Amino acid sequence: MEKKLHLVSLGCTKNLIDSEVMLGRLKDYTITDEPSEADLIIVNTCGFIESAKEESLNTIFTLHDQRKESSVLVMAGCLSQRYKDELQEGLSEVDIFTGVGDYDVIDKLVEEKRSQFSPKVFLADETLDRVITGSNFHGYIKLSEGCNQSCAFCAIPNFKGKLNSRTLESIEKELKNMVANGYYDFSFVSQDSSSYLRDHNINDGLEQLIETVEKIDGVKSGRILYLYPSTTTLNLINKIAQSPIFQTYYDMPLQHISSNMLKIMKRGKGTEKLKELMDEMRKVPNSFVRSTFIVGHPGESEEDFAELCDYVKEYEFDRANVFSYSDEEDTSAYEMSEKIPQEVIDKRADILGAIIKETTLKSMEKDIGKTFSVVVEGVSDEHDLLLSARKLSWERDIDGEIYINDNELEVAVEFGKIYNVKITELVGDKLLGTIINE
Repeated sequence: MEKKLHLVSLGCTKNLIDSEVMLGRLKDYTITDEPSEADLIIVNTCGFIESAKEESLNTIFTLHDQRKESSVLVMAGCLSQRYKDELQEGLSEVDIFTGVGDYDVIDKLVEEKRSQFSPKVFLADETLDRVITGSNFHGYIKLSEGCNQSCAFCAIPNFKGKLNSRTLESIEKELKNMVANGYYDFSFVSQDSSSYLRDHNINDGLEQLIETVEKIDGVKSGRILYLYPSTTTLNLINKIAQSPIFQTYYDMPLQHISSNMLKIMKRGKGTEKLKELMDEMRKVPNSFVRSTFIVGHPGESEEDFAELCDYVKEYEFDRANVFSYSDEEDTSAYEMSEKIPQEVIDKRADILGAIIKETTLKSMEKDIGKTFSVVVEGVSDEHDLLLSARKLSWERDIDGEIYINDNELEVAVEFGKIYNVKITELVGDKLLGTIINE
């Protein structure tokens, strides 16, 4: 009888890559969307902030309630690694526990039905047979694991360790393998992408990566996620701007803008230098700038928050996210005394969220009447007469969706193909467009 697998990947795209590695190791299983049918259930958890931890645990409990008696439930990933002792002692619902070091041996752990936490963090490379999910033309490429930064609010280095970068040769081989299988659009990710290869005493690692990728036949598009302020240079910004392959996509989680908060949060860059970087990104023709912000961090005054709001309004980010501060043990912020009441944090998150919604809509309104390269991904969930697409300069899943409601070509539209689309209007938070040519 065929064995069935139900896998849930929570958290970031870096987690997704590791989940795809596990799928590659478990090819003997048939994937099922029904946990009640699965012989094996895996949850790749996130342990970054409180809401992510709650989602991971709730997912485990829900799947345990739905599983059949003979199934095996595996808890993997960041939350499992971070709280391995407490979870193994108190979470009887789980059959196998593993963390962030054993994705490539998940088949052995399942076969032997045993838990394992290897001391070294696993870093996916070109030697592994990943099962790419969600797309037949786009893939994520992991640059490194771990982080050398010491942000006051972040516990990731405690369980992911120090920066560990892949070699350029390894990434080049993986890209060539994926291109040979039809992939042409890539997102490059890590905890701190702008520090790539700094653990090898190379300070222009991303610049070298860009040059390497540009030489690979078949790569049509790329974007880099998670630039860090103190390791992003003007040279890097300009290198991306001049690239014929990489989108002018700048994703830099700022977290805050006031000098007081940047110092408290240990962000490694002052307000003046930070604004210089952001202004340089905005000067790039057709640039797309994304960021994230944390409100309610210990020590954030009303003046600090007001300064942040003013800057977000003034800069008009194309996309941004706001996170409420999460008090995480094993961080320096956890020990700080000037904690902000939760109701104040929630109010500030609502205020900044409303500002971000306005700037996002302004960014979308600027696209009306313009023509862009877009990739058509399939039929929309909204209506079977609408096609779902995204601008090639947007990141998959997070930057929005374009509804294609008209086609000037005399042939049927192919999913996964790039077309030139004229944006005709904005309805709510969705752009509508017409395909005008290939």
